[in-house]
Amino acid sequence: MGDSLKRAAAAAAVELVCDGMLLGLGTGSTADHALELLGDRVAEGLAITGVPTSERTAARARELGIPLQQFEPGLRLDLAIDGADEVSPQLDLIKGLGGALLREKQVESCAERLVIIIDDSKLVERLGRGPLPVEVARSEERRVGKECRSRWSPYH
Repeated sequence: MGDSLKRAAAAAAVELVCDGMLLGLGTGSTADHALELLGDRVAEGLAITGVPTSERTAARARELGIPLQQFEPGLRLDLAIDGADEVSPQLDLIKGLGGALLREKQVESCAERLVIIIDDSKLVERLGRGPLPVEVARSEERRVGKECRSRWSPYH
């Protein structure tokens, strides 16, 4: 049931894609459905360019014939499509329990619109079923480390 719901949600998201768009391409099992459907539309003549949120997504997009552009800060995307790991009844969500935490945020923050596709397996009463990873850009490592120690150290 869940996989068919993911695919249906992905199909609705992909319907928002128009010719000439620059798209953020998410990472994960739900986003994979959107990638496959985008690949079908590109094969039918849709002209888009994708900006992948991970190396895995980039490799899959190339297999599907989706043209890609590398992420650069300041890039403006028309739309980004991705999944979420958990979604609360208030529609708060957790993204990035997988391996693309930082890059997903970088790409998706540049999008005019962000579409999150989920199925019922992602719905939770309360966010935070388990530990939450933190990924930090190398250039921010010292500053973020200092901030984390000052806020969450048991010794302050």
